[in-house]
Amino acid sequence: MRKTRLITVFLFVLLAFGFALAGFLRRQYVAPIIMYHSVSPEASIKTMLAVKPETFERQMAFLKKHKYTVLPLGELAGMIKEKKKLPPRAVAITFDDGYKNNFTYAFPVLKKYGLAATVFIIVDEVGRSDRLSWEEIKEMQDSGKIYFGSHCLGPEPLVNIDSEKEIKRQIAASRQILEDRLGKKVTLFSYPEGLFNDKIRKMVIDAGYEGAVATNPGKDYPDDDVFALKRLRISERAASMFVFAVETSGYYTFMKESKRKKNAKK
Repeated sequence: MRKTRLITVFLFVLLAFGFALAGFLRRQYVAPIIMYHSVSPEASIKTMLAVKPETFERQMAFLKKHKYTVLPLGELAGMIKEKKKLPPRAVAITFDDGYKNNFTYAFPVLKKYGLAATVFIIVDEVGRSDRLSWEEIKEMQDSGKIYFGSHCLGPEPLVNIDSEKEIKRQIAASRQILEDRLGKKVTLFSYPEGLFNDKIRKMVIDAGYEGAVATNPGKDYPDDDVFALKRLRISERAASMFVFAVETSGYYTFMKESKRKKNAKK
């Protein structure tokens, strides 16, 4: 009888622990928004902002094979804002800067697997030899799977600009030019180099955007702040599908922030 009672207590404790762990993990989960820049044959383990075309294809094939729900970023942001339940393995794919190789190497792969992505354009750099042209941007948009957002007029981080008037111009004019060129409403913004502050965040909201992505804003901004969405930079280090699986698990943001907090205490 005593043995049966002990087993019952043990099972109860184990069950309680399981529920507590599940609740903890649920609170730490952040739908992964993965961030690419360049997709280039010249990428190496040392280039933090580039992946090789074959790496990118393996990663997209991984998402497809393992039944990730790849959502347009605007749709994911809307669900987060409205506190809707996300579909299983929800993920959004983004690109910053508008490199021409996004059209050459990434776009065909995204079409092959039927995956949506959002590209953030530095408007004044469109048409440069290493950047997308307006014709390429339009062709990508016409596929119905590629969406475009603003990454400002120029690449300078807004936190480095002293003039509030110029910051507002960078935010608003870049959106207007994109809308005029593409004939569609532009609702998403990417802070240059992922850097911003509360004042800049407010300017983005006032300019009429519906969401904005950063890089690592940290715990100062909650995970459901759609104007400080956290992203995961994907580099050639994620050529290992194990690493890529960890980064797209939904818990990598928690792991990074915990590590950063631990290092700050040292």
